[in-house]
Amino acid sequence: MHEVTLVADYFVIASASNVIQVQSIADAVEESLAEAGASLPRRIGGAHAHWVVLDYGGLVVHIFTAEERAYYNLERLWGDATLVNRQDYQNVL
Repeated sequence: MHEVTLVADYFVIASASNVIQVQSIADAVEESLAEAGASLPRRIGGAHAHWVVLDYGGLVVHIFTAEERAYYNLERLWGDATLVNRQDYQNVL
């Protein structure tokens, strides 16, 4: 992302089937990154949110319901950024 915005170096965009899954995925990401030593500076999206954003500074994680992901279409908005294969970055943190 650093080629197209100063907001973050990486965006992770994920989908969930419903708001409960959105929350579960967000909680799991927070737990995993906390175990890896990362601290969470900001979480946007409440208990019934269709979209949660976890802002780690250089890494921003977006978790959507499928409908919200299609509506906001961040891939189109940030389409000029380089796509990174997640398998290449399994141990980033």
